[in-house]
Amino acid sequence: MSDSLGDGTGHPTDAQRTLYRRWAEGGLAAAFVGEVQTSAHFAEKPGNLVLNKTSDLAQFKTLATAGQRHDAQLWLQIGHAGALAFPPISTPKGPSALSLPGLVCGALSLAEIEALPEQMAQTAALAQEAGFGGVEIHAAHGFLLSQFLSPLFNQRDDSYGGSIDNRMRLLLACIEATRSAVGPYFPIAVKMNASDMLEGGFDEADALALVRALDNSSIDLIDISGGTYFPGAPSSSDKMSDAGAYFKSFAKKARDLTSKPLMLTGGIKTFEEAEAVISGGIADIIGMARAFILYPSLPNLWQENQWLSVQFPRFDDVIEGGITAWYTQKLVALGKDDEAAMPDNLTEALTLYEARDAERTRIWLGHFE
Repeated sequence: MSDSLGDGTGHPTDAQRTLYRRWAEGGLAAAFVGEVQTSAHFAEKPGNLVLNKTSDLAQFKTLATAGQRHDAQLWLQIGHAGALAFPPISTPKGPSALSLPGLVCGALSLAEIEALPEQMAQTAALAQEAGFGGVEIHAAHGFLLSQFLSPLFNQRDDSYGGSIDNRMRLLLACIEATRSAVGPYFPIAVKMNASDMLEGGFDEADALALVRALDNSSIDLIDISGGTYFPGAPSSSDKMSDAGAYFKSFAKKARDLTSKPLMLTGGIKTFEEAEAVISGGIADIIGMARAFILYPSLPNLWQENQWLSVQFPRFDDVIEGGITAWYTQKLVALGKDDEAAMPDNLTEALTLYEARDAERTRIWLGHFE
């Protein structure tokens, strides 16, 4: 998840260290810190971490230590928001220039594209030096590498556009550069969409072609998810009809194409669903997100046969952005070790969320000027 708990200068906070320590103590195998940026130019939010040669690596080392107690691992998810970069702190750019309702961006130059693999590799090498357990290259949910994979948003006519082989070229180059930087034994995962669930976008045929390519790469884990954060796009839960795991049927097909370990993320809400995915050989690892906000010690609870079905809150006052804001404020409360400090409704949660974004934006612009 994008916890948005950075300090506005791209560095971890005490709240972030507390949050990942609590999750480690709760029994999970690994947590992934969402949307760690290679630079300040294309961030998803002003609460993102930024890890490059200008960062204070000592602060990242303390986060790695906090999140890896009790044999847990903490990985950094390396991201680039591209066309979805937060406009108050960025100039959004994607594979192609777009002018859509709620989304306007320029096109990356060929030189900017060719610089990206080395930037990701540098961030991965610094993550390794800081003591993190691994890295995940984010190629899902409509962020930059996902944008390149989608023919709906990648309309380039050079070697990075057109066929799926061309559209996956940048991702494969990022993997190759990252592996070269971290050596053969440091884990690398890729988060990919089974589909972005948009007409004319990245579909199942493209996704299966990507699985075949990843099987021939040096990565250690394929994390299967789906959907996109493009304005107006439906969420996975709105579109998927699978009972339980949203992308289970795709994972079954992917399983036939690769011997890489698979992680399945999305829609798994009960112990029985998780166990069925693993015991059925569909995937090797279960990914969960909001359930861990509600139950920070969920793995330990499940081992004790408690809370085997996660109960998600129902909201009567649903407003655009309100539910995401509520869960984000819940992360803040967990980081403060004060779970009672929660807004009473979604409107209040969204107000707090936007106020914090505004404050972090002010800090970000001053720091990265």
